[in-house]
Amino acid sequence: MDLDKPPAPPPHSAGPPAGQSVGQADGCLVVAIRLPVRIVALVLVLPVRMAWDALVAVGRFLTGTVLTPLGRALLWAARAVLVRPLVALWRHVVVPLAKALGWLGYMLTVVPLGRLYRYVLTPAGHGVAWLARRVGAGLRWLYARVLTPAGRGVAWLLRGAGLLLAAVGLGLYTVCAWLARYLVVVPARWLYTWVLAPAGRALAWFVGAVITGIGAVLYWTARVLLVLPALALYRWVLVPVGRVVAVVAREVGAALGHAWRVAGRIALVVGRFLGTLFRWTFRWFLVEPSRWVYRTVLTPVGHFVRDAVLRPAAEVARAVGRSVRQVLAAARETVRQTRADIRRALFGEARREPVGRGTRTLDRSTTALTKD
Repeated sequence: MDLDKPPAPPPHSAGPPAGQSVGQADGCLVVAIRLPVRIVALVLVLPVRMAWDALVAVGRFLTGTVLTPLGRALLWAARAVLVRPLVALWRHVVVPLAKALGWLGYMLTVVPLGRLYRYVLTPAGHGVAWLARRVGAGLRWLYARVLTPAGRGVAWLLRGAGLLLAAVGLGLYTVCAWLARYLVVVPARWLYTWVLAPAGRALAWFVGAVITGIGAVLYWTARVLLVLPALALYRWVLVPVGRVVAVVAREVGAALGHAWRVAGRIALVVGRFLGTLFRWTFRWFLVEPSRWVYRTVLTPVGHFVRDAVLRPAAEVARAVGRSVRQVLAAARETVRQTRADIRRALFGEARREPVGRGTRTLDRSTTALTKD
C-alpha cells in the first residue's frame, strides 16, 4: 500500500506554458510587428509628451501667479466700478423715485377711480339693476301669459302633421325596400356566388403559381451569382486581411499607450532634474546673495538707523507731544478761569446753602461716640 500522497497538480496560470515564450504564444507576426512599432511610437510620442508636460507646468504656474491674482483684481474692480454704483443708484435713486411715483399714481389714479366707483357708478348700477328687474318681470309675464299658450297650440298642430307624414314615409320606405331586395340584392348575390367567386379563385391560383416559379428562378440566380462569390470573398479574403489589420491596430494602440507611459516617466525625470537645477540656481545666485546682503549689510545699517536716528526722533517727538499737551492744558485752564470771571462779573456770586458744624460729611461723623 502506498501511503504517500500524490503530488498536487501545478496551479493553472494565465501565462504561456513552460518552455514557451511570450513571443511564441503571441505568434511570429505579433513579435515581428511589436518591437519596431514600439520604437517608432516612442520616438514620435516622446516630444509630444514632453511638450504637453511643459505646457501643463507653464499653465499651472501662470494660473497660480498671474491669472488668479488678475482675476481677483478684475473682480474687485468690477465690484467697485459696477456693482457698488448700481447698488447705490438702486438704493438712493431708483427706490425713492419709484416710491414717489407709486404714491403719485395712487393719488392721481386709485383715489379718483375709487370715488368715481363709490359715488357715481354704484348708484347708477343700482338704478340699472332696478330697471332690469322691472323689465324682467314684464317679460316673464309676457312669456307666461301670451307666448306659452301660443307655443303649446302650435306644438299640437305640428305634432299631428308629423304623425301623418311619418305614416306616409313608413309606407313608402317599406315598398322601396321590398323592390330593392328582389330586384338588386338577390340577383347580385347569385352572380357573386356562382360566377365571380369561382373565376377569382382560379385566377388567384394561376397568378400564385407564376409568381412562385419566377421567385424560385430569381432566388437561385441571385444565390449563384451574388451570395456565393460574396461569401467566398468574405471567408477567404476579408477575414484574413481583417485579422492582420486588427493585430496591427492592436499593437499600434498598445505601442502608443506604452510609449506615452514611458515618455511620461522620462518627462517626469527630466522635469525633476530641471526643477532641481532651477532651485539650486535660484538659491545660489539669488537667495543666498540676498540673505548675505541682508545679514551683513542691511541689518547693521538698520540697527544704526534705529539707534542713531529713529529713537532720538521718537524721544524728541514724545517731548514735543508732552509740551504741546501741557500748553493745551494751561490754555484750557486759562479759558475756564476767564469764563468764570466773566460769569461772576455779569451775574454775581452764585448763592449756596450755608454749611453748619453739625452737618454730616464724608470726613466727619455726627454720632455721639465719634463726635468731635
